[in-house]
Amino acid sequence: MALATCQHDGVTLFTDADLPILLPGASPDTATKRAAFDGARHTGPLARGLFGPIALRHADVVELLRDRRMRGPGMDFARLSGVPEDSRTWARMQQILLFMEGDDHHRLRRLVAKAFTPGAVEALRPFTRATIARLVDAVVDDGRCDAATALCDPYPVPIICALVGVDHEHLADMTRWASAILLSLSPTAGQHMDQLERVHAELDEHVSRLIEQRRIEPRDDLLSRLIAAEEAGDRLSSSELLSVVTMMLVAGTDTTRNQLSNMIHTFAEHPDQWEILRERPELVANAVEEAIRWEPATEALPRMTLEDIEIGGHVVPANTLVLLMSMSANHDESALPGAGSFDITRETPAGWHLLTFGGGVHYCLGANLARMELVEALAELSSRLPSLRLDGDAVLHPPPAPISGYRSLPIAWG
Repeated sequence: MALATCQHDGVTLFTDADLPILLPGASPDTATKRAAFDGARHTGPLARGLFGPIALRHADVVELLRDRRMRGPGMDFARLSGVPEDSRTWARMQQILLFMEGDDHHRLRRLVAKAFTPGAVEALRPFTRATIARLVDAVVDDGRCDAATALCDPYPVPIICALVGVDHEHLADMTRWASAILLSLSPTAGQHMDQLERVHAELDEHVSRLIEQRRIEPRDDLLSRLIAAEEAGDRLSSSELLSVVTMMLVAGTDTTRNQLSNMIHTFAEHPDQWEILRERPELVANAVEEAIRWEPATEALPRMTLEDIEIGGHVVPANTLVLLMSMSANHDESALPGAGSFDITRETPAGWHLLTFGGGVHYCLGANLARMELVEALAELSSRLPSLRLDGDAVLHPPPAPISGYRSLPIAWG
């Protein structure tokens, strides 16, 4: 593999190459999607997507995540998806870590990290386990449920609200706001601007009131710690606080509930692995890692090229949107022997990088929270639901959903 500044001589522009076309969002199920990735990955290192090339192989994705000639999607993705630059939605997206670069990104990340500590996450563990236990209590005697609506959708909202410092009475509003704001990350965001602007205005008003309350009377919550976070005399502005809370709400809600639905679906399709986990509960953390590798909620990491680069013998010009297909890379057998099978007892080789949470400077700041939530959920579910199985057709969220997960997931047990 060569990732070097290109001279173009003797190297093919990706636009001139005979590359397979991949439209992951058009796949009817995750098995079809995995098969499409496997076929394309064995053909070559790149495929062609909706906006540009797609990097498929683990080694390429890992190196490109560290390559300084690549940056995050910035506001180019918002522009491509039709978000107007004079909108409130644009202003909020500009101050979200995913879309920031350089000094601004490093500054905001350092300040947020001061408040988003491992200790704060760990303190939520008992509340998290109690939350999933209550949801299981409501369905366990029935022997069946729609896991998406009964277990997954309501699970992360109380937890992220407890972390941030949002009162329980506003859970329904937070759920509605998170689902709506997620549309800003879709390729068709411009088609939802009326809804996005209305929801951003409602959320801004609510969080602004919370900020004023915490300035007067701080609590032991993330918002109070964000207000207090300081480095060399630098603090978050009110606008930045609004954007960070928006980011936390979306990233801490939709990714977790969709990842949990994917994890339940995976185990329902692999009853032998479910029985191993029930017999060996000490494997729960390893099982979470394998599940989020096998069927991740976040399947791709968008990046922009800052200059011409070469990926596997193909020139990708500057200012091109490249999708680093982490789901494909996670299934690359050249990096992970046996990657084509789901195995919670797997021992990963030295140098293996799970790419579901990204990498480089944009590595997911909430990865520890997400892992803790998924571990507690899986521990509770596996201890109480014997013989887990599908009980009907699982239905994915329709495209162009920016996060992959199930709208309906009928399961049965016992």
